[in-house]
Amino acid sequence: MPALCRDCLTTFDSETRCPACRSPRVTRHPELFALGIAHMDCDAFYASVEKRDNPGLADKPVIIGGGRRGVVSTACYLARIKGVKSAMPMFQALKLCPEAVVIKPRFDAYVKASRAIRAMMDDLTPLVEPLSLDEAFMDLRGTAKLHHAPPAVMLARLIKRMKDELGLTGSIGLSHNKFLAKVASDLEKPRGFSIIGKDETPAFLRPRSVRLIWGIGPAAQASLESAGIRTFDDLLRWDRRDLHARFGHTGERLYALARGEDGRRISPNAPVKTLSNETTFHENTGNPDILDGHLWRMAEKVSARAKATDKAGRVVQLKLKTADFRLISKRQSLHHPTQLADTIYRTARGLFDQVPGSGPYRLLGVGLSDITAAADADRSGDLLDPTADQRAKAEHATDVIRQRFGSDAIIKGRALR
Repeated sequence: MPALCRDCLTTFDSETRCPACRSPRVTRHPELFALGIAHMDCDAFYASVEKRDNPGLADKPVIIGGGRRGVVSTACYLARIKGVKSAMPMFQALKLCPEAVVIKPRFDAYVKASRAIRAMMDDLTPLVEPLSLDEAFMDLRGTAKLHHAPPAVMLARLIKRMKDELGLTGSIGLSHNKFLAKVASDLEKPRGFSIIGKDETPAFLRPRSVRLIWGIGPAAQASLESAGIRTFDDLLRWDRRDLHARFGHTGERLYALARGEDGRRISPNAPVKTLSNETTFHENTGNPDILDGHLWRMAEKVSARAKATDKAGRVVQLKLKTADFRLISKRQSLHHPTQLADTIYRTARGLFDQVPGSGPYRLLGVGLSDITAAADADRSGDLLDPTADQRAKAEHATDVIRQRFGSDAIIKGRALR
């Protein structure tokens, strides 16, 4: 059986260990050198950047997030073992893992690391489709002649470069389409290299939960369960027409994915339609201070993505989901496109204040749409908001200071909520 050592990149036939360096980190699969669609997902990206930049944190559980009244953005695997999860209230996370070190996000550092990783992926193939700062699809089919090595070897080389040059790790999923590549990348985290081949796809999917499907959240899962669909095997029992009648266009997608079919191409130049961030709370909340803190942090995250990609948006969006799964969406068009956290927050806050009632809510999201180039963003001279220019200058100055001295150099008071 074809085998690959992920440490020294030696390829060989099946052995217990690598015959060259004796490493046990060996990946074996009958289709190892025949597949070329990959998904790379960094391991606990924010926390890994913090541990890299502060070696004293290496053996400590690290949580990235706000103060005690804030929430968890992400956590390292030492904290996850204790039950800490993203979007969990900080007080709850610290009850589970009281020894954790809590660090406020440094988006400037994460963007810098993300760009370095993207450059490495671009060295492998022009077909890179980023999903966020820390994950992307890659199509390496047809690159073997260029690199004198099959895609699997080049992917292992990518992960090795990330570790050697950036001090960061990632997990690879390799398969024959995007859906299965993303599923595979989650199978062995951290530092995984998982493969789902064509021949094994039906047997692999049948017993597994439909929650593997990207985008299946609690509401969609409840809808599927009400139809008696919990596993892919359940889904395979449905006729295409019945799925379409029950779930609309989503039914067509479910029919294809149940059979491991996904015809989507990896599109590096696909237009960005939205920049957004949302979180599902572990406990429903109507606390205005907590919700306001979330609004600001989400505005900062959306702003960071916009600035990192030189994008801006003409429309600010607010998304809420109530405790009974009722979805509330509001949007407001701006006079000029923006990428400023201050503008995104103030607009989203205004939309939030228009929502009748006080919750509780299970989900909150903020986003930008009608995406355009940053060159036209945040023009000065808004007569309706005479202090806007001053706030914009202050935010740009803050970005410069944070880039030089770290994101903790200046912190908004509301970010501590």
